[in-house]
Amino acid sequence: MQIPAYHPTHWQEYELLDCGNFEKLERFGELVLIRPEPQALWQPVWPESEWKKMAHGRFEQQGSNSGRWVAFKKQLPENWQLSYKSRHLDLRFRLALTAFKHVGVFPEQADNWEYIYRQVRALGKDARVLNLFAYTGGASLAAKQAGADVIHLDSVKQVVSWSRQNMELSNLKDIRWLVEDARKFVQREVKRGRTYHGIMLDPPAYGLGPNGERWKLEEQLGPMMDDVFQLLDPEKHFLVLNAYSVGLSSLILQNFLAPRYKADQFETGELFLEARSGMKLPLGVFGRAEHKR
Repeated sequence: MQIPAYHPTHWQEYELLDCGNFEKLERFGELVLIRPEPQALWQPVWPESEWKKMAHGRFEQQGSNSGRWVAFKKQLPENWQLSYKSRHLDLRFRLALTAFKHVGVFPEQADNWEYIYRQVRALGKDARVLNLFAYTGGASLAAKQAGADVIHLDSVKQVVSWSRQNMELSNLKDIRWLVEDARKFVQREVKRGRTYHGIMLDPPAYGLGPNGERWKLEEQLGPMMDDVFQLLDPEKHFLVLNAYSVGLSSLILQNFLAPRYKADQFETGELFLEARSGMKLPLGVFGRAEHKR
């Protein structure tokens, strides 16, 4: 079933302040940054002078895949920490200014973390959870804090190391780390007859595995999902699927889920953040499903 989009409203240390002109103004703790945002096609609500007065620095694109950070007021920190606290979750992240505009967390995913926590708690002890294309591990941390046995998989070794640091900062332990190509791993797990009670996947539009394996979302998401559905425990499970490819409709994710779940067992929609200025910034689409016999 199609439901309205949503966004996190209770994250005290993060805030989207304004967005527009292909950029976004964000607060991460006490640090305010300007970053590129290809979906912010409109004009910002606040004037440029206000952005520069508030911001400590801006990411300037240099080429298609990299750039540099420019400080406005003082030297920008190489890394710092950010907390996420809610009724159920208490997570900490190490943030850093990367050459690819990212800082180590996707704030719009906070609602998914809450969903994952609730699902794992409902499943009870011994819930097995697999996080694919797992980046710095917010979903892995949420599942582990709820008590799951978690496998965290990403193709980039440095990102997996970053995730391990987030686990330690969050006072968690015993997540299993894998540096692998997600497509190959899932295929092997199907052959082994393995199953999981929860699977989260956040595939990029394009990517490379650790051995140069090529990933293109439009070509490989279908075969990947065929295998993922086979890995889900037939008695009880949940699934979280995100997609950030610009222009991808949530109806595509609905069409993956509708043949396999009843209308009240799944939901799809947009992930977005609402800025203090009042603008709503779309950031991706999601599909979530659950099954319990």
